[in-house]
Amino acid sequence: MAARRTATVLVYRQSEADAFAAHVRAPRDRVKIHVAASPDAAAKVVGEADVVWGWKFPPALYAKAPRLAWLETMGAGVDWALVTELPSRVTVTRAAGIFGPWMAEYTLGWCLRATQRMAEYREAQRARHWRADLMPDRLAGKTMVIVGLGEIGRTIARAARSLGMKIIGVSRSGRGAAGVSRVYRNAQLTRALAEGDFVVLIMPLTAATRGIIGERELAAMKSSAWLVNIGRGPLVDEAALVRALTGKRIAGAVLDVFATEPLPPEHPLWALDNVVVTPHIAGPDVPEELPAAFNANLTRYLAGRPLRHVVDRRRGY
Repeated sequence: MAARRTATVLVYRQSEADAFAAHVRAPRDRVKIHVAASPDAAAKVVGEADVVWGWKFPPALYAKAPRLAWLETMGAGVDWALVTELPSRVTVTRAAGIFGPWMAEYTLGWCLRATQRMAEYREAQRARHWRADLMPDRLAGKTMVIVGLGEIGRTIARAARSLGMKIIGVSRSGRGAAGVSRVYRNAQLTRALAEGDFVVLIMPLTAATRGIIGERELAAMKSSAWLVNIGRGPLVDEAALVRALTGKRIAGAVLDVFATEPLPPEHPLWALDNVVVTPHIAGPDVPEELPAAFNANLTRYLAGRPLRHVVDRRRGY
């Protein structure tokens, strides 16, 4: 019979830490909760922690956490957590089942902005110009290439397919997925990109995927295609992207993530009229939704059962 555990949980994030901690559901006689919103505050209690539930936890503090057994990230991305300072004994899990619907709506909303000519109509409205010559287009019949067919990518695929879009996928394995017309391996990326009217990046950041979209890949895209990056900023060579956008070699880009965040005020992406910049909000971590994934895993941890959504530290996701 699995052992019943007790645990000290450290909830760490630099904003709204108390709001997230308030949603932790566990027997108070078995779980003690600390809340920290700064590295200094975390340093005072991390020595007691068996579990850290947090976002961008300071790597230097792992050396002060001899009891730490489990780290759950407050997000789908785990690249920030897989640092050399993190002891190999620590199990890393990610938030799952939360962000897909948010990111599907974000993606399709901005795709619709392009096909429905929203920017042009708004510009005409400001000029009090009746643009009866400008017709909208349909998403139905367009091809969306989704680079990264994990849980979130598949959720986006289902939503896009419901609007009549053709879905092409790209993944490490090239394994087929429901509702996806064809899945290419990463090595065949340029072949997939050439088919897309919209290219959506939602793969994890690893050594293998860093800079996966560069000059060659951008050149493979249609001149009418839009790039949507909701994965990680360093997936894209930003200098190459700026050149492609400035030269109108692709229609435009919707960017929610960047190599440096916040995006520096002097960055050329701000000034391009065929770019949409949003501040890493495509998959928001709201305290009313995100704790459900952690609470489910905490119940398993206390019961001595295997955790779900464990990260393969060798693969990086």
